[in-house]
Amino acid sequence: MFSQVFVQGLCASIVAGMVTGLGGFLIFVKRRYSQKDINFMLNAAAGVMLAASFFSLLCPSMDKILTFDPEIHVAAFWYVGAVFVGVMLVALLNALLPHEHNNMGHHGPNFSLKTAWLFIIAITLHKLPEGLAVGVAYSAEAFMSPNSLVIGIALHNIPEGLTIAISLVGAGVSKLKASLTALLIGLVQPLGAVIGLLTMDISDKIVPLGMAMAGGTLLFVVINEILPETYGVRKTNRSAFAVFLGFIFMTYIKMVLD
Repeated sequence: MFSQVFVQGLCASIVAGMVTGLGGFLIFVKRRYSQKDINFMLNAAAGVMLAASFFSLLCPSMDKILTFDPEIHVAAFWYVGAVFVGVMLVALLNALLPHEHNNMGHHGPNFSLKTAWLFIIAITLHKLPEGLAVGVAYSAEAFMSPNSLVIGIALHNIPEGLTIAISLVGAGVSKLKASLTALLIGLVQPLGAVIGLLTMDISDKIVPLGMAMAGGTLLFVVINEILPETYGVRKTNRSAFAVFLGFIFMTYIKMVLD
């Protein structure tokens, strides 16, 4: 039978993934979302993810990996190597699977269905490393709490779900179908969590290395995928403020919960 940690991690990833559907259903709340609305939410989500990756994965794993070897240079090599592997894993996924980035504007009849789905594939690619991070975090419950990371990823899923729905509605899909599609895309996240939960059970040293790797995957998602989508516009001060706001909010949540 599956362990309690496995069940908890899987359930947490399912809940976090389903929040993507909540974001999708936000398309019913407002008649039209401007590019500024979407950019602000995505930048705030990027700040949340940065704080979650640093404080819930990268910093705890660094402390643990430093105990691997008395020679600091060797331990540091293990750490940066794991982070680099995480970055390269997502970069490889991006290179192998066809997808497209779009700087989202307001929703309207301005997307082809093919373009919308290529954009959705790009978001779906994010879900696997995010789920992986949740699975790894639950495997490391012995020396860190996964709660803040799960909350951070769930909050980040809200604007992503909304952008999925907007792109599909812009391609002529009904709001209900677009929202349900966002929900289904979010359920890709538990697949990554299962990978993290199963692979981290090999040895004690694998868990902190996996945390560093998962932190690297989240860094790539934020820096290479989310921020370039929103910094292509001129309102960089507003974008920067949203990132800082999300980072500060997630830092507060981390300190309160842990």
